[in-house]
Amino acid sequence: MKTDVIIVGSGIIGNSPAYELRKRGKSVLVLEDKEIGHGASSRNVGGVRQSARDINELPLAMYAVKNIWSNLSEELDCDIEYVQKGGFRLAKNPAEEEKLKTLTQNCRNQGLEVNLISGDEAREICPAVPDDVTLASLCPTDGHANPYKTTLAYYMKARELGAHFITGEKVVEIVEKKGRTAGVRTESGEFYESDFVIVAAGYDSRKLLNTVDLDVPMNLRLLECAVTEKIKPLFPQMMAMVKGDFFLNQTKDGSLVINGLRTVEPWIYHGDMNNLLTSMSMQNICNGLVENFKELKNIKIVREWAGYADKTPDILPVIDRMLWSSIFVTNMAKILFLN
Repeated sequence: MKTDVIIVGSGIIGNSPAYELRKRGKSVLVLEDKEIGHGASSRNVGGVRQSARDINELPLAMYAVKNIWSNLSEELDCDIEYVQKGGFRLAKNPAEEEKLKTLTQNCRNQGLEVNLISGDEAREICPAVPDDVTLASLCPTDGHANPYKTTLAYYMKARELGAHFITGEKVVEIVEKKGRTAGVRTESGEFYESDFVIVAAGYDSRKLLNTVDLDVPMNLRLLECAVTEKIKPLFPQMMAMVKGDFFLNQTKDGSLVINGLRTVEPWIYHGDMNNLLTSMSMQNICNGLVENFKELKNIKIVREWAGYADKTPDILPVIDRMLWSSIFVTNMAKILFLN
């Protein structure tokens, strides 16, 4: 049976178009190698951020915040734990201050509301801002959500509208006939027919697109994250340093969700690690957090996890349609969630 659209990958970037296409009356088949939301969509800290973005992706991020996130819980009939109380980016020395000024001005030039404030002004807004922060940017429309709940909510709503999902079915080839897309073939030998294919399979997209002589330069980045025990409200806003060594937000129930630079990459094998944690990474991340936020010294980590995110050389998402074929390529997850 022929389907209007085949989507490869059931992360948030596969499930959200499945939902939108079903709303428009298109028949949709989503093929997933593992489980729903297995990849990067369920393995990040859930930041919904506009500030400090590249100017090429900022308009799309601003559109998503204004037109999608504000009503998404109601639209998907699920509390995705979206909180929009702003986001800080913090600088501690002259070099970081200059970088922050440039990032902020670039965003302001694109129409984003984001302001530079002194360290003292930042601490008036959020007393937990470190004492040695000298300059901060504050974007009042930044926020965070629960990435896994959002991914599953899109999945459930798409299924409710009639989208068909098959898990455990690895797509290994995009099939063409007479120079046009004809469908996909899976590892089991099944052929699924469609004139239009959306490739939203994260890093696996690269190998799949190679079957039609297209290469999208992508590499893997292993993310490690953690959730703490519930603590008193300390961080209404998202927190990040200018140099990007950690990200932190506090959920509605009081837990902190954190990740950061591990600084142990030269000693870690980047092959097929199956989302393994490493013994040093989280300790390094937590040590960096405690250096900045003394009040976190004695809180407990209750869960850790790791996962791969795909990264292009310019750190920008790929959103494009091949002109000579009906294949749409996207790895725009970073527009919706920042790891």
